[in-house]
Amino acid sequence: MPGLPWMKIGTRGSPLALAQAYETRRLLAAAHDLPESRIELVVIRTTGDMIQDRPLSEAGGKGLFTKELDIALLDGSIDIAVHSSKDLPTLLPEGLEVAGYLPREDVRDVFISPRASSLQTLAPGSLVGTASLRRQALVKKMRPDLRVGLLRGNVQTRLGKLACGEVDATLLALAGLKRLGLVDHATQILDVESFLPAVGQGAIGITVRTDDHATRIQLGFVLDPATGFALNLERAFLRVLDGSCRTPIAGLARVSDGTLSFRGLILRSDGSESYEVKMSGPVEDAERIGIRAGNDLLSRAPADILAH
Repeated sequence: MPGLPWMKIGTRGSPLALAQAYETRRLLAAAHDLPESRIELVVIRTTGDMIQDRPLSEAGGKGLFTKELDIALLDGSIDIAVHSSKDLPTLLPEGLEVAGYLPREDVRDVFISPRASSLQTLAPGSLVGTASLRRQALVKKMRPDLRVGLLRGNVQTRLGKLACGEVDATLLALAGLKRLGLVDHATQILDVESFLPAVGQGAIGITVRTDDHATRIQLGFVLDPATGFALNLERAFLRVLDGSCRTPIAGLARVSDGTLSFRGLILRSDGSESYEVKMSGPVEDAERIGIRAGNDLLSRAPADILAH
């Protein structure tokens, strides 16, 4: 019928989530020669958005950002859900699956502070605020003399708290700053060799109903195969380690000439101990490489380093 949406996109309501949904809508509309108005954005508030007073690891982990979107997908209220891939649990509810990913943005983290030009020059005893256990552990690994503490909220909220002096510095994903037009807030871009990103960082993931073949075909025009191979590896690695918000785990896969190169890392929460793995192989073996890498770390790291 004329006037009905061609597709309904479910999204969280934060500025970054909306920016990612707008990007998805723009790409879909262009690929199918449709006006963007034919694609409806359905904003859904998630449990994770409502919890601001404690770490998500204490409230249930990554699924807090996807639960309500999953429900809307399953009951047909939306056709697809758009996610920051690092927020996606490794196991989705029955009837849902990841259709794929948009082309990946810059994977690096950034250091932001009005008090120092870099993480290395921040004064001893300074407080670094972040909601990520990975970032906390990596900061303590690099600078045991710094303090780390919880800093929740969307990107703008965290920047506001930093400006008000609640913390001396914070860390954010460069991809998010780019999508929000806030790159000028970055004090230092951190190299992946010293500050390995979260699994899925920089990638927009799209989930669908498993039996919705028509929507999968429509999405195929905008999904990026290279990002898909990299994320399949990274998420398989994370799944083996049973990774969630409760565990400091980092991992990055890159594709070059049909070959995947992967580096993974697991840390103690205080940064005092870490274990690293490097593996590579053809893109067709993405999931198997991720599983092997995860099992390699499981065989070498003490059992108590994984916080369940």
